[in-house]
Amino acid sequence: MSRINIGNNAFILPEPQSIVGTHYEGRANFMALAWLTRVNYQPCLFAVTVNKNHATGLGIAESGEFSINIPHEGMHKETDVMGLLSGKRVDKSQFFDLHYGELKKAPLIKECPIAMECKLVKTVELDTNIIFIGELVGTWTEEKYMTDGYIDIEKVKPMTLSMPDNHYWGLGRKIGKAWHDGKELKDQLKK
Repeated sequence: MSRINIGNNAFILPEPQSIVGTHYEGRANFMALAWLTRVNYQPCLFAVTVNKNHATGLGIAESGEFSINIPHEGMHKETDVMGLLSGKRVDKSQFFDLHYGELKKAPLIKECPIAMECKLVKTVELDTNIIFIGELVGTWTEEKYMTDGYIDIEKVKPMTLSMPDNHYWGLGRKIGKAWHDGKELKDQLKK
C-alpha cells in the first residue's frame, strides 16, 4: 500500500474538545474550542487559538483572563451550541451553572469535570487567529473524578473532535503506560 499526500490543510487527530470562557461586554461568554495545548511545564502555561473576530478572543484580550472547561462526553450538545451561537448576540452562559475561582473574569462551568482558570501572559497574532497563552492559576474538579490524587480520565470521560469531518468522539481504551512501555526497545539499543 503506498502513502498519499492529502495536501496542506490537515488537522491533528484527535483534538481535545473544550469550552473556553471569559468576559465579553461585562458578562460571561463561552465558545467551543479544540485548538489548545499545554506549552510549558513550569510555570504551567496553556495556549488556546481563537479567530480574531470571535467575541471570546476579544474578551480574552480585554480581560486578560480565560477559563478552559473540559466537558464530559454527555455534554456534546451543550458544547456544540457554544460553536453555533455568537457571544456578540447571545448570552451563552445561560446553558451552564457558573462559579469563579481566583480570577473574576474567567467563568468556570460547574457541569464540566475539569475547569481551569488562566491569566493571560502572552498573545501571538497570526493571519486569521490569535494564540492566547495563559498561566494556570487553578484547576477545579470534584472528588468523584479523582483516583489516587490524580484526575482519572476514565471517570472524566472527556470528548474529542475530529476535523474536517466535524464529529465528536468519546475516548477508547487504555493501550499502554507512557515513559515505560518503550523501555524494552530502548534497552535493545544499549546492546
